[in-house]
Amino acid sequence: MAESIHPAAAHHLPSFITPPGETDVLMVVMGVVLGLSVLGFGIFFFRLHSLPEQLAHKSHKLQFEIVGALCLISLFTHMHIFWVAGLLLAMVDLPDFGTSLNRIAGSTEKLAGLQAGEGANQTQPTEAKPAGAAGEPSLDAPSRQIDGAGAPPKAPAPKRKELIHV
Repeated sequence: MAESIHPAAAHHLPSFITPPGETDVLMVVMGVVLGLSVLGFGIFFFRLHSLPEQLAHKSHKLQFEIVGALCLISLFTHMHIFWVAGLLLAMVDLPDFGTSLNRIAGSTEKLAGLQAGEGANQTQPTEAKPAGAAGEPSLDAPSRQIDGAGAPPKAPAPKRKELIHV
């Protein structure tokens, strides 16, 4: 059934104008393009917001968690200064003081005659208890006295001369 065109209408209509009752192809195409554009922009936005975190993770930075937290804060608050701070923090190499301090602590423990990591477990007695109490050594037996940690006394620390290797 061919429908006739209204006599007042133009006889040559553009291709994007559809007759009544048919599918508007241009609207369907533009709906798909709009949906893909919004999805693509969202993916780009989230990738851009996680850029500092990816930079810090790839280079195994110590401040990785701080950079990730700054990226999340900037994403939820829309304050871009947090993102800029995270990006700058991801690009900066912070010096590793932990390794040097652990080596110093290990050397000090070795000089004191302790095993590695044993110095952190040492507890100091907080109160002086009277000698002769139940389960405690008396002053009569100095060779059986124990230190504050409850272990027998350690062997004397080796001489400093033995530790230095030339």
